[in-house]
Amino acid sequence: MIILKFGGTSVEDAHAMRNVIGIIERERNRHPLVVVSAIAGTTNALLKSARVSLDGNLDEAYQILNDLLERHVSLAENLLDNRQAIQQLILSFKRHIDDLKNLCRGIAILGELTNRSLDAIASVGERLSSLILCEALNQFQLPSVLVDARSFLITDDHFALATPLFNKIEEKARAVITPQLAAGYIVVTQGFIGATQKGTTTTLGRGGSDYSAAIIGSVLEAEEIQIWTDVDGVLTADPRIAPAAQKLKIISFREASELAYFGAKVLHPSTILPAVKKNIPVVVLNSKRPTSTGTLIVASPPKSRVAVKSIASKTGITVVNIQSTRMLMAYGFLQSIFAVFGKYKTAVDLVSTSEVAVSLTIDTTTHIEAITAELEEFADVSVLEKKAIVCIVGEQMHSTV
Repeated sequence: MIILKFGGTSVEDAHAMRNVIGIIERERNRHPLVVVSAIAGTTNALLKSARVSLDGNLDEAYQILNDLLERHVSLAENLLDNRQAIQQLILSFKRHIDDLKNLCRGIAILGELTNRSLDAIASVGERLSSLILCEALNQFQLPSVLVDARSFLITDDHFALATPLFNKIEEKARAVITPQLAAGYIVVTQGFIGATQKGTTTTLGRGGSDYSAAIIGSVLEAEEIQIWTDVDGVLTADPRIAPAAQKLKIISFREASELAYFGAKVLHPSTILPAVKKNIPVVVLNSKRPTSTGTLIVASPPKSRVAVKSIASKTGITVVNIQSTRMLMAYGFLQSIFAVFGKYKTAVDLVSTSEVAVSLTIDTTTHIEAITAELEEFADVSVLEKKAIVCIVGEQMHSTV
């Protein structure tokens, strides 16, 4: 069994969907499970509808939702021939959009937008795209069944950035998915979304469809996880910055994790860990050029004579400088610093220390004022915003220094 994950640009229109169907047909003898994202731009539009509802602009929210309905109807009509199937899809789309309008109305009336509501709204994009893809596969004589990710991808209740509960997921996935694969069906499910043990919809954070694919691959012990996107694989640099960037044929899990964490958009940062634990190869491929070989990510690639594999960059970084003469030889000083960041659930990216100072970087400034105030109780603190990190990645660099 293999996992095929398709990103938003891979299913953005009828032509893209046909490419996807061709890829799935090519892999049908490997018992594929398909993980699909929302069509490109849908999640952003859904979140915007929620935000403008909070501002009381219901007419704008409804127009956004009507535009999304029209886009999905158009995709279905351009892709499918069976008029009855199209009408059934349109009815399903309208039910989802009506539910969203009710949610937006509630947000406007209450003047409140919780992460729980955001997850309910943001999840609809994947639910719509998966309906279309599953119907299309069946129409193209590829027997398929749609399995709602919320029936097996169980998470905690940390809405907007939920943590998967792997033991629960494995139990549910083997009960819900394995029999369908054994019966010869292609299983289609949604990326990005899950549910609490009580059945409330959650999401894994933006870009979480890659993570979903890796989670499912891990619990079902897939032989391979394919991440289909709109680039030829993992590149030596961001092609928007370095047009001459080249594709990497093979990299290690560690190199891929570093690149994902430090700004390479081709993979979600959490994708690699589940694959590492089960030693499942991950392949990054281009659905626009399905014959391209992509990039293979494995635990132990052949040693390379090239020390530097790739360069990644991350913008919008905040640097926090912490200085104290009391730090010299002080037991527990670093622990005190990290306890403050931990208290406010703020992740630290990089850390540099000297005898009397610590510099570190963070992604989010949501709680920066409170963090700074607590740090200033025992140190001098300065904050530098809108900075960037440049990361050089390569397994062999340690042997060249």
